[in-house]
Amino acid sequence: MADHLEASVTLPSDPASVSAARAYVVSTLAEWGLPADTDVSDTVRLIISELATNAVQHTFGQSPTFTVDVELDRDERLRIGVTDSHPRFPRRLPAAVQQDNGRGLVIIRWLTAECGGRLRIRPTREGGKTISIELPWAVPVRPVTTAGQQEP
Repeated sequence: MADHLEASVTLPSDPASVSAARAYVVSTLAEWGLPADTDVSDTVRLIISELATNAVQHTFGQSPTFTVDVELDRDERLRIGVTDSHPRFPRRLPAAVQQDNGRGLVIIRWLTAECGGRLRIRPTREGGKTISIELPWAVPVRPVTTAGQQEP
């Protein structure tokens, strides 16, 4: 595989874009060798769903689009970032606050850490922000049959 792979898509800040972002990331990773039916793929699917949902719900119409960037470096590190143009950074809510939502970053941080990765939030030059995760790249090895073909 190449030393560096990257893919990017910009989507409208619309609820329908959450599933489009999820499908884009999963299909990109499948092209890069990560089967869609693995635990890692399920985790990434949930993380990108949360990141895209946050970009749609919490920009209050001030970010008409958001961008999803996917990068793979030397078959070692996978980075997925979601960038929007809203200047406000997410705030950590106190544990005592009872809400039906607002726990997306807690979920993302926990899932990322469970996979041995990390979460970063950084400003963009344009005044927005990028929330990204970095995970070790671990493509599961599929058993090889006696005919030398990989099992599905």
